[in-house]
Amino acid sequence: MIITSDDTVGISSLKKFISRQFEMKDLGLLNYFLGLEISQDPTGYFLTQAKYTCDLLARAALTNCKTAPTLVDLQTHLTPLDGHLLSDTTLYRQLVGILVYLTVTRPDIAYVVHIVSQFMVVPRSRHYDALHSKKETFVAHSSTEAEYHALADTTQELVWLHWLLSDMGVFDPTATNIYYDN
Repeated sequence: MIITSDDTVGISSLKKFISRQFEMKDLGLLNYFLGLEISQDPTGYFLTQAKYTCDLLARAALTNCKTAPTLVDLQTHLTPLDGHLLSDTTLYRQLVGILVYLTVTRPDIAYVVHIVSQFMVVPRSRHYDALHSKKETFVAHSSTEAEYHALADTTQELVWLHWLLSDMGVFDPTATNIYYDN
């Protein structure tokens, strides 16, 4: 059981009550739960899935791959007949399932996870390739230009997330701040 509140007296009281009813052990502050690494400071809690992600990369034999801003080019269109049938469909399904859970702390991968999850019944090589490759869409001539491209990509992602949330009935009229270091 995870108990969280800013009322330390209330938490202590609840723990005493529960321990009278059930045998329990207090494990202290939460730091790892179901693949989520939790840390805290006076401003709040922070969630990461770094270990979970490293385990995923090792399982998929992708530990030597280069990083990319997104997993797949947004212009990529996959069809059910792209590439040859995978010999190990179980691994594909497991990886997609792991990626679905990874979106808890990495909502930026939700788009590609949505795309590849459509092919779980009969996954093919091209669908698997979309999990770990991306063709670079531009070559920056300066770090400033690269930062402008990153800001443009971030803005595009934020607009997409805003539309997605609106479709789900979550409306937030406030603007989203984008911070950058130039």
